[in-house]
Amino acid sequence: MPSAGGATKACLLGVGHPLLDISSEVDSKLVQRYGLSMDNTIMAEEKHVNLYVEMERLPTVKYIAGGSTLNTIRVAQWMLQVPEATSFVGCVGKDAAAEKLRACVARDHVEAHFCIDHKFPTGKCACLIVDKERSLVTDLQAARQYRKDHLLTKHMTPVCDAAKIIYVAGFMINGTFDTVMHLAEKCSKQDTRFCMNLSAPFLMTVKHFASLFQKVVPYIDILFGNEIEAIAFGQMMGYQTDSIEAIALAASKEKSLTGRPRVVVFTEGPKCTVIAFDGAVHCHDVPELDPQRIVDTNGAGDAFVGGFLANLLKGYDLPVCVDGGHFASQTIIQTSGTAIPTSAPQYVAQAATLKQQRNQRQKDTKTASSAFTACCTSRKATAAT
Repeated sequence: MPSAGGATKACLLGVGHPLLDISSEVDSKLVQRYGLSMDNTIMAEEKHVNLYVEMERLPTVKYIAGGSTLNTIRVAQWMLQVPEATSFVGCVGKDAAAEKLRACVARDHVEAHFCIDHKFPTGKCACLIVDKERSLVTDLQAARQYRKDHLLTKHMTPVCDAAKIIYVAGFMINGTFDTVMHLAEKCSKQDTRFCMNLSAPFLMTVKHFASLFQKVVPYIDILFGNEIEAIAFGQMMGYQTDSIEAIALAASKEKSLTGRPRVVVFTEGPKCTVIAFDGAVHCHDVPELDPQRIVDTNGAGDAFVGGFLANLLKGYDLPVCVDGGHFASQTIIQTSGTAIPTSAPQYVAQAATLKQQRNQRQKDTKTASSAFTACCTSRKATAAT
């Protein structure tokens, strides 16, 4: 795959839902009082209004810039170590939470271009930590109010034009589909890669969201997701298979309106990472990590994408991009929340290339082709019935 041409100012643009993470270790009684469960994420209801107030009163509270896309951009900036290389666009309210979020983003050296909604408060996520487990309560508020008109302003036009990669999480389909399509079509008409994350299975299993997602697929240059999301994507597309490799290969061969070959990257936790490109599937082993060093797996997928895109912008080939994703992900899960390290990454791409040459397990071309043919045959048979 051709490189993205090197990391320069504003070369990576993320568009998504900005959230202020309000994070702290808590007593399990607080979790029980609000009817929450650990290792779970829910959308806030009226009964959770006071939860955020209680969290902010805790002496151990930490404020971290959050939201799936913003997490990815923050990690990419850390991996790139190039001033003003990354930008983020989203909507916030006019309140104290927005100011805290701006300070967090600036601390991570990301250029933020927020539009302001005067009716809704800034989106927040309460992160309740008990031992190594956490419960997340998300309240999107202003984050869902972003409109594409902001992208068309004189201020934003040069930011969009400078981007070599534009990254969007699938969550943006919910409420801001016109923005997603505007960006997708814009990238297809210029030398800018449009990258998207599947984000969550419901975006492919709920009929309304699935119909919208299918409209975006032809514009996607690089598609990311985990194994659960990959299976949901395969079902949405009618592939009739649960093979992650077969789904990745089939997705990479879907019609493209960009004139560029599509790359599909599916992570399978500590097992491996599957990547399909140019008619072949490759499985990359994930380096071993002592479980005792894992603090919090929240944000692991976002961090992987950040490391992958950073190495792509540096001009590295796909195996090294995958390795950069593994490095970034394993770094983040050794911290609480998606907290960016204060020191520069200790990462050597040349060594990563050698490691990938040792660890990469290339799928037999005949096997990959057979899997692709099988799922396409099933797809056609399903369509004919």
